[in-house]
Amino acid sequence: MIDNITVRRVDANEAADCVDGLADVLIDCVEGGASVSFMLPISRQTAVQFWIRVAADVARGERVLLIAEHENGQIVGTVQLITALPENQPHRADVAKMLVHRRARRCGVAQRLMAEVERVAREEKKSVLVLDTVTGGDAERLYARAGWERVGTVPNYALMPDGEFCATTFYCKQL
Repeated sequence: MIDNITVRRVDANEAADCVDGLADVLIDCVEGGASVSFMLPISRQTAVQFWIRVAADVARGERVLLIAEHENGQIVGTVQLITALPENQPHRADVAKMLVHRRARRCGVAQRLMAEVERVAREEKKSVLVLDTVTGGDAERLYARAGWERVGTVPNYALMPDGEFCATTFYCKQL
């Protein structure tokens, strides 16, 4: 399946056009138990509104949106690079909402998304990247393999979609 997947940056117009496909991915991830800021049950309206806000941020140049799409045009994954940070951090960006639809997992999609977000960060003149993830989750292995440095864990930082507390681990990468 990985040979049929393209990872690319989308502009503001494309971001708006991708809202429905991105909402599908977000809903699938939350329903699959991913702690990505949303609770169960997640409504389609909630997911769509989130991606509309992301598209607006892309239009303002405050974030970069990458998508992974199958050759049939179906979006199977996404990641964001948040570049709108305080003026004393022009060299830094946050990596956020690394999501892969459950049917596309274990195929290298997340690895390709992360490689591309790092490439884009360099292109955007960012030298320090930061992200966080659920402690003990599958993503931790991905980030370790990609050379990210684990910098600490905060117990009870967030909630899982079902309402249970979860710890969050923070990572950074010097580019």
